[in-house]
Amino acid sequence: MNTLLTSGAMRRIRAIATAELRLLVRNRTAMFTALVLPLITVGGLSAIGFGENGDLPLGALVVTMLAAFTLLYVVYYNLVSAYVGRREDLVLKRLRVGELTDAEILAGTALPSVVVAVAQIVFTAIVAAIAFGLDVPVNAALAVLAVLAGVVMFVLLAAASTAFTRNVEMAQVSTLPVVFLCMASLIFSGGVTAPENIPDTAQAVVRFIPLSPVVDLVGLGLTGQTSDGDTVGFAASWGEAAQPAAIAVAWIVLGLWALRRWFRWEPRT
Repeated sequence: MNTLLTSGAMRRIRAIATAELRLLVRNRTAMFTALVLPLITVGGLSAIGFGENGDLPLGALVVTMLAAFTLLYVVYYNLVSAYVGRREDLVLKRLRVGELTDAEILAGTALPSVVVAVAQIVFTAIVAAIAFGLDVPVNAALAVLAVLAGVVMFVLLAAASTAFTRNVEMAQVSTLPVVFLCMASLIFSGGVTAPENIPDTAQAVVRFIPLSPVVDLVGLGLTGQTSDGDTVGFAASWGEAAQPAAIAVAWIVLGLWALRRWFRWEPRT
């Protein structure tokens, strides 16, 4: 971690990120996935009344949904494609020959997608505050930490997912299990569906899906709404955040282990 904080490391990461940004801008499919698809998805779901039975106000619901879809589309899916593409083109192998560390290579490749994702979420929060009357967050710091944890989590999951993604085209299939599971966690979250309408078994299961702690923490930070439908203040929100935060940390640790265990730096022979 300390190697990522030195001026030399930051310069090297910035150089990789600049090159990756150029490739991202030139890739129309990736740009559509990053900039348009999350907005279309959230707009379409809002138009059909998705989440009307949940406990979150409309403004907070839009921000929470956009954050969820942005982490899935912009960070997770785009990075699976990027890591696999660079691996198959032998870019990762060549980068490791120089002074770059493994962490710098992975961070530099991920940085453009992460910046786009964070910018989208911030922009959506501003629009929601104006258009939907988003109230002052109960615990803004908690919502920010939830997004940052989600970014780290899905970067690691993207790197781990490359282990069973043979080429860029295969990424459309290999990412489906994570996407479908995360969609299920979003549908059965207390913010979208009223907690009393969700079976206890479903609540217990989806709580451990990667996206669930992020959704719970963002909703909790914005409105003080807990997964049980109760409302708490600033001080109590930290206590309520303990369980979803622990789940998020567990996924980050698991993602680090999976990355070290299965991530490949060159194509299979």
